[in-house]
Amino acid sequence: MNDFIFGIYPYIAGTVFLVGSWIRFDREQYTWKADSSQFLNNDKMRLASNLFHIGIIAIFFGHLFGMLTPRAVFLAFGISDMAHQKIAIVAGIIFGALCLAGGIILLKRRLKDPRIVAAGRKRDLLVIGWILATLIVGLLTTLVSMSHVAHGDASTMVALTSYVQSVATLQADPSLLEGVNPIYKFHMLLGMTLFLIFPFTRLVHIWSVPLTYLGRAYQIVRTKYVTAR
Repeated sequence: MNDFIFGIYPYIAGTVFLVGSWIRFDREQYTWKADSSQFLNNDKMRLASNLFHIGIIAIFFGHLFGMLTPRAVFLAFGISDMAHQKIAIVAGIIFGALCLAGGIILLKRRLKDPRIVAAGRKRDLLVIGWILATLIVGLLTTLVSMSHVAHGDASTMVALTSYVQSVATLQADPSLLEGVNPIYKFHMLLGMTLFLIFPFTRLVHIWSVPLTYLGRAYQIVRTKYVTAR
């Protein structure tokens, strides 16, 4: 089972993620959207959305560069394995807390607001719930990592990055995870499954990054109300 989850499942999840997104874009473009509920209830939406998105974007790129950058590159810049682990802990706690706060508010809106409940879909609750579960377990891993730092042990950090890089190079080696605390493995399983369900949820809007947004022409917005003189 360990070999399947960490040797084969990453590629199953990755294939569904890429091919599923492609098929959905090709066949169901009218469903390719974020389905924002802001027009139904704007209360605390800006705060929740900003906290959630700032947190999750930072976490994503933190994982991307932190796990896929070769160890030799960090060492070349004078960043030891222990320093790498400390940076990951601090950044994880800060941005994880931001994402968690925003996510809880968003989830509460979907569970408590009658209009949003009526217009929502079960998969909306599934995806926000799954993200929060993955996030909470991820925050719990920082507690274990803090214990490792206290004992001057960076071996888990090295093992995790080596494993992720083995997956990225299509040479997944589950044996690298031997001896790693199960909570890290559970966090990775939740994360891989998030990629698996990605094409079937509103998360597909992530692909449509508005790169031209900052450079587009400004818009003139006028109120529909005219002040009487």
